[in-house]
Amino acid sequence: MGFGIMNLVRLAGGLALFIYGMTIMGNGLEQAAGAKLEKTLEKMTGNVFKALIMGMIVTAVIQSSSATTVMAVGFVNAGIMTLKQSVGVILGANIGTTITGQILRLDSSGAMGESFIMQMLKPKNLAYIMVLIGIILMMTSKSKRRRNIADIMVGFGILFIGMATMESAVAPLADLPQFSELFATIANPILGVLVGAGVTAIIQSSSASVGILQALSTTGAITYSAAIPIILGQNIGTCVTAFLSSIGGTKNARRTAMVHFYFNMIGSIVFLVGVYAIEYTVGFGFWGEAIDKAGIANFHTLFNVVVTILFLPFTKVLVFLAERTVPAGDEKPDPLAKLEPRLLATPTIALDQAQRCIADMGTAARTNYALAVSPLFDSSKPQKADLFLEQENFLDRAEVEIAKYLVQIRSDLPSGLRRQHAEMLHSLSDFEKIGDYAQNIFDCVTTLRETHNGFSEHAQKELEIMCDAVSELLDKTVNGYLERSASIARQVEPIEEVVDMLKAILKNRHIERLNEGLCSIQTGLPFLEIVHDLEKIGDHASNIAIYTIQLAEGKNGFDTHDFSKHEYKASPEFREAVEYFQKKYLTGLGKFEA
Repeated sequence: MGFGIMNLVRLAGGLALFIYGMTIMGNGLEQAAGAKLEKTLEKMTGNVFKALIMGMIVTAVIQSSSATTVMAVGFVNAGIMTLKQSVGVILGANIGTTITGQILRLDSSGAMGESFIMQMLKPKNLAYIMVLIGIILMMTSKSKRRRNIADIMVGFGILFIGMATMESAVAPLADLPQFSELFATIANPILGVLVGAGVTAIIQSSSASVGILQALSTTGAITYSAAIPIILGQNIGTCVTAFLSSIGGTKNARRTAMVHFYFNMIGSIVFLVGVYAIEYTVGFGFWGEAIDKAGIANFHTLFNVVVTILFLPFTKVLVFLAERTVPAGDEKPDPLAKLEPRLLATPTIALDQAQRCIADMGTAARTNYALAVSPLFDSSKPQKADLFLEQENFLDRAEVEIAKYLVQIRSDLPSGLRRQHAEMLHSLSDFEKIGDYAQNIFDCVTTLRETHNGFSEHAQKELEIMCDAVSELLDKTVNGYLERSASIARQVEPIEEVVDMLKAILKNRHIERLNEGLCSIQTGLPFLEIVHDLEKIGDHASNIAIYTIQLAEGKNGFDTHDFSKHEYKASPEFREAVEYFQKKYLTGLGKFEA
C-alpha cells in the first residue's frame, strides 16, 4: 500500500490531535496546580540553580518550554524578574521540555510484556481508557478540581491517540525507497538543522516536532546520522515563539528572547561540532543504524542537559550577548509595563501587577499634591509644571489602562481575589480623583502668581496647617495601601475627621476676614476653593483607607459610609485618635485668631 493523500490528511489530523492533547493536558495540570507554579517561579529566581529547577519543573508540568519562556519574557517585561534571573528559568525550561519525548517513548514496542493487562497498560491502549474516564468525569462532575483532572486524562489520551494516528499514517513510508533517500540527504548536518528548525518554527513547539520525528522513526528509515541534526535544529526553531512574544515589549523582554536563542544556537553549534568531530575521528558504531523513539528522546534529553551544564558557569556571557544585541538606547521605562498581557491567564500575578500600578498611582498623586501646595507658601519656589503634567497624564492614563486590564482578567476568580478585584477598581478611581483635586490647587496657585495676589499672613498660616494635615493623611493612605496594612490605614479616618473640622473653621474665619475687608475677593475665592479641594482629597483618601482595612481584615462588601459610621467611628480607639490629631492641628489655630 502506497503513501497517498489520505495518509497526509491522517498525518495532519494526528499532529493536530497531538498538539491539542498536549495543550489541554498542560492546561489541566496548570489549573490543578492553581497559581502556585507561576508564583513560585516568580519568587524562586534569586539564585540561578533555584531558577533552573523551577524552570524545569514548570515546563515539565505545562509540557511546553515555549510557554515557560514566554512566561519569563512576560515577567521580565513586567519588571517582576530581571534579565539575569530569567537565564536560569530558560536553562531549566530546555531540560523540562524533554519530558514529552520521554513519555512518548513509553509506547515503544517491547517496552512491556505481552499479557493482556500489560498490553492495556501501554500508553497507546491506555489512552482510550483515559479519554473515556476523563469524558465521564467531565460530564458528571461540577467540581473544578475534578474537571481539571478530567482535562489531564483527556489530554493525555488524545496526545497518544494523535501519536498513534501519525504512526499509522506514516507506516507506508517504510516501503518507499524515496523516503529513505530523503533522510539520507537530510543526514547533511546543515540541511538537517535547517529542516528541524523550520518545522519547529512553523508549529511553534519543539515537543510536537520531536513527536513527529518519533512517529517517523517507527518506519525504520531514519538513522542516527539524520535524526541528530534535526533534533538540534528543533531546539533552535523553538526560539521563534519567544521572539514573537517579545515583540512590543521592553528591551529587557527582547533580551530575554535573545538569551533563549543564544543558548540554543550556541549549544547546537557546540554539540554539532563535537558530535561530528567524534564521528570523523573515532566513529560511532550506531551512526548508520535506524533510530527509534527511545533514541530520539534520549538524545534530546542528553543535548539539553549537557548544554545546560556547560552554560551554567557562563550565564553572564548569555546576558552580555543579549545586551549587546539589544542595546539600551534611550528607552524610558513605562510604569504601566507591569500590566503584562501574558500574565492575564494567571489572575493572582495579574492582580498583583495591577495592584503595583495602583500603588504607583498613589505615589504619583501624593507627589502632585506636594508639587501643588509647596509653592503656595514660598513664592521663591518655582512651580514644576512639566513634572506635574507628566504625573497627571500618568494618573489619567493609568485609570483607563488598569481598568481595562482588570476587566480582561477571567471572571472565575476565587472569592478572595474577587474582593481584591473590586477593591482595586474602587481605589484606582479614588487615586485619580486625588490627582484631579491636586490639579485644581495647582491651577489656583498658578492664577495667584500670574495676578500677583497672595493671602494674608493669618490666612496663609491657617491654610498651611490644613495642608500639613492632608499631607500626613495622604502619606498614611499611600503607605497603608502599599503595605496592605490595616493598622496604618486606621489612622487615616481620624485625620480626615480633623480635616473636615479644619474646613469648617477656615471657611468661617475667611468669610469673617472678607466681611471685615482684611482679604480681597481676588484672594477670597481661591482660598475657599483650595480649602474645598483639600477636604475632597481627604474624602477620597478616607475611601481608599477603608477599602484597605476591609480587605486586610476580610470584611464583606465595600460600603465606606456604613463602615465609617457603625464599625469604625463608634470605637474608643477612633475617638482617642481624633483627639490626638485635634491637639496636633487645631491647637495651633488659636494663634491666628482673625
